[in-house]
Amino acid sequence: MRGYFGIGVEGLSKPMNAGNLYRSAHAFGASFVFTVAANYQENIRKSDTSNTKNQIPFYEFDNINTINLPRECVLVGVEITEEATELPSFCHPRCAAYILGMERGSLSLGTMELCHHIVRIPTQFSLNVATAGAVIMYDRMLSCRRFGARPTSPNGPIEPVPKPFFGPPRKRKQNEKIGNN
Repeated sequence: MRGYFGIGVEGLSKPMNAGNLYRSAHAFGASFVFTVAANYQENIRKSDTSNTKNQIPFYEFDNINTINLPRECVLVGVEITEEATELPSFCHPRCAAYILGMERGSLSLGTMELCHHIVRIPTQFSLNVATAGAVIMYDRMLSCRRFGARPTSPNGPIEPVPKPFFGPPRKRKQNEKIGNN
């Protein structure tokens, strides 16, 4: 899979949600996790049994204006708004940082203004922040990795992933070689 992703939360206050989100991020192959204006003090080891903070980079930002993402990284907000793209219709950027709102609130207006995209999970009501993060990461995995086609019935055969085809080597003309102008 090309590219990378990170996931974080603005205003996170519950340590169990923090640990659950971080553990899920580690399991789904996140390149980093982060918080913006987090406000939790307790130990998250009860829910983050993979000890994510010691496995992948963890960043804490005081506010949205101090967030520092890699140059090509696109900020994607996850929020329930009418303008948001529904997750099944969203094309995940190659390099992305997903940011979710706090447990009892929404992303701040300042954060939503900085986001390149806003997506929503098409549910009847808001999900727990750690659960919402896991849904986003699962959708990214399905969208960005290669899997065999699903069977047409529950007991149907699973099609194998097609092998990549690269074709025969191509030779460059002499004037196309690097260093020859």
